[in-house]
Amino acid sequence: MSYAMLDAQTEARATDAHLIADKWKLFRMITEAKPLLGVSDRALAVLHALLSFHKKNELDSTNNLIVFPSNRELSLRCHGMAPVTLRRHLASLVEAGMIIRRDSPNGKRYVRRDQEGEVKTAFGFDLIPLVMKAAEYEELAATIRAEDLAKRLLREQVSLHRRDIAKMIIFAEEEALDGPWNSLMERFTPLARPLLRSFDKRGLETLADALGELRVEVEKLLESHNNSNKTNASDVQNDRHIQNQNPDSNFAFEPGFRQAKGAANQYNPDWHDDAIKADDPAVSVRQTHKSPKTFPLGLVLKACPDIINYALRRIDSWPDLVQTANLVRVTLGISPDAWNQAVEVFGPNEAATVVSAILQKGEDILSPGGYLRALTDKAREGSFSSGPLLMGLLRASQIKHDAEAG
Repeated sequence: MSYAMLDAQTEARATDAHLIADKWKLFRMITEAKPLLGVSDRALAVLHALLSFHKKNELDSTNNLIVFPSNRELSLRCHGMAPVTLRRHLASLVEAGMIIRRDSPNGKRYVRRDQEGEVKTAFGFDLIPLVMKAAEYEELAATIRAEDLAKRLLREQVSLHRRDIAKMIIFAEEEALDGPWNSLMERFTPLARPLLRSFDKRGLETLADALGELRVEVEKLLESHNNSNKTNASDVQNDRHIQNQNPDSNFAFEPGFRQAKGAANQYNPDWHDDAIKADDPAVSVRQTHKSPKTFPLGLVLKACPDIINYALRRIDSWPDLVQTANLVRVTLGISPDAWNQAVEVFGPNEAATVVSAILQKGEDILSPGGYLRALTDKAREGSFSSGPLLMGLLRASQIKHDAEAG
């Protein structure tokens, strides 16, 4: 006995209203409102099984809503749930006021019928609290939906700020622009590393505001450089003087790095494993290295789902993943040199996989740049591959999912 059980029984006796609710629509609302109701996924699975024992789709408060399955039948409809676990989740549903126990004198669940086969007396679990609280569950579900929508919009805003700031910092690094880029990077790194799924609405709002302020500063700094370049270009044009110090430059901004002398092994997104121009003198033998095809892209994204939040659009191919990893490495504080070495040793695909794994590990890695360099050195010696790293993340994800499921 508990206060929740007493309240549920009192409400059931006090009402004279004729209430009807579709049991599956009601269950969906309860599922959406789960964070506010304090019940687990497994408890809701037991509730789903109890609802399935009520033959009609409608729950009518004027009818008998007691279901009386045996422990064995209830366990089977809960996909073989152990009796001890089943009793625990039934108790949580009773404590939450969703069902009421209607015990027989001997504690068994059964039904007595009249000569016409109609239920006369039933002992088991009464579903009437669900009908009585249908309006409350609908209101709670609407609250959760509004909260989720607001959080989703804030996550999108934070992701956009992160990507745009990262792109601007990459551009500043490649162009060697003057400015307080180190201090801006120090401010950006702690704002870029936290995983968004761990934030509530207030935390996301605070993070979005901080990133918005930083983005404005970076944009103003780049605009000042851009205006200065336009002024210089205008002066040169007026003097009828044309100067091109790098006529062979073929610079593609995002996400590659500018080709320079001695930097022929740097990654360019236009290069593909199976279509490298053999007559291009800028492509060295090392660029023909193919990343291992053991792990498909889908498996990498399943093991490292957090990197999807940083994608410019979607990640449908390996070049998409490499492009996104190049943005992420800025948010993690990984230097261009560490990224270039990883691409050289691993190949672009596996380098992107490793960076995705580093992002997924989150705050467990104190120095992502140093960690990437260490893995690159091991790979250079032939003592590291990304396979065990991905498998470890998949196992951790499964263990976490099982723990949350109860």
